[in-house]
Amino acid sequence: MVTEDFLRKSLWATTVFNAGAALLFFFPHIAAQFVPMPPAAPPFQSVMLGCFVLLFGGSYAWNAVQPVIDRPLLALGAIGKAVVFVLALCFWLAQQIPFSMVLAASGDLAFAAIFTAWLRGEGAVSGRG
Repeated sequence: MVTEDFLRKSLWATTVFNAGAALLFFFPHIAAQFVPMPPAAPPFQSVMLGCFVLLFGGSYAWNAVQPVIDRPLLALGAIGKAVVFVLALCFWLAQQIPFSMVLAASGDLAFAAIFTAWLRGEGAVSGRG
């Protein structure tokens, strides 16, 4: 069972994880020097994606400091994190991105699993869900 304390630490960790990912999208030309990346999208698309990744990161930080975890927001985060991993896996299988991007997205899968485990455990304990 995932404790609330562990969940809050995970929310802070994924806040940092998302901030790092947003930087990759904001500065793809710099990131490509260190991380194998697919061809850069047009700047507007890269910056837009970086903003959404940063926005989600902010929501994780916000949820981490709330007295009561916002379950719908956490569920949305779990879905979003799982989708990132599934998309990375599908694009790798289609030979559109390197496997290293799937490995990077496995962090999203881990956070999705933590969020989901807490939601399922909390729902069973509190009678919600």
